[in-house]
Amino acid sequence: GEFGVVLPQGIRHIVERLPDILEDHENALPGSLRQLMQRLMEHFKELDRQVVELEREIQQWHRSNEDSCRLAEIPGVGPLTATALVASVGDAKNFSNGRQMAAWLGLVPRQHPSGGKPTL
Repeated sequence: GEFGVVLPQGIRHIVERLPDILEDHENALPGSLRQLMQRLMEHFKELDRQVVELEREIQQWHRSNEDSCRLAEIPGVGPLTATALVASVGDAKNFSNGRQMAAWLGLVPRQHPSGGKPTL
């Protein structure tokens, strides 16, 4: 904003508009700032490439794991959640029921205490 260039919030806007801003030599951006923003944009693209690669690896592992595929059939559970759950829990038979597993994961009812009397 100090140099008269303002972008809406969000990564999408940066990716879409930053190349045009850097190429526009009529704005008041100093050369050193242009170089820094170009380097940061290249770094961001590299990070984005790595995320895509890791997502591809997770997807392959998900397809090869029967438990993960079964979990992904639950509405609202996708490959990422299913693989994370299988990786963290391991063998779900270690829990005697679903309530124990939910408690182990930290999924407990919210407490609404009032006047020193806790209610779930």
